[in-house]
Formats: sequence, C-alpha cells, structure tokens
Amino acid sequence: MGSQMTDDQLKAVFKALADARRLAIVHMLERGGEVCACSLLDGLDISQPTLSHHMKVLCDSGLVRCRKDSRWCYYSVDAEVARKISASFALLADATAAGADTGAEGGARTCAREGSCDCGN
Repeated sequence: MGSQMTDDQLKAVFKALADARRLAIVHMLERGGEVCACSLLDGLDISQPTLSHHMKVLCDSGLVRCRKDSRWCYYSVDAEVARKISASFALLADATAAGADTGAEGGARTCAREGSCDCGN
C-alpha cells in the first residue's frame, strides 16, 4: 500500500467494520495485541467456521494480519493500515475545517448539482 489508501481499500475496510461481530473482533485485537483464534472464539460465542469467515473478510480488507504458528492462527491489527485510515480521516477533517473557514459569510460554496437542487449553493 502506498502512503494513502485508495478508495477501494477504504471501502473494503469500512465494509469489514460495518458488521457488528467484525467490529467486536477488532476491539478484541486492539486490546490484546496479537490474539489466538481460540481466544477470539471463547470471547465471541460463535462457531469456528463463522470466525473463519469474519477473519477472512478482515484480513482481505488489510486491516488485520494473520500469523500461522503450527496449527494456530494469531491475529493482530495492521498498525500501518490503521495509521493510513487515521490519516484519511485527518485529511477529511482538515478539508472540512478549511471549508468551514472559507464557507463563512460571503465564502465560496458550491453544490455538485449546480442549481438542480434548492440548497441555494
């Protein structure tokens, strides 16, 4: 991954996090660092095939890493991907703040619909 995440990469992460169980898994990983799949199973009250599916989605999104050791899988949040997600939100916040600064009375605001709506911009 480059210095910024692509739209497709961000969509994959957000889609992965949109599921309540996957979000719970990420919270378990953020608290526990590297966590064995068996520990995740104990904490989630789900079957092994269901956990496997959720972990595949999280790993495919890039947010979670898997390390296999013998017969066990150990999962952790990919810190670099987490930083990139955070940086994406920082860019959004900066752009929003800059827009708010210039959008005050008399500031330039535009509507993407260019007059086809009644927003007044």
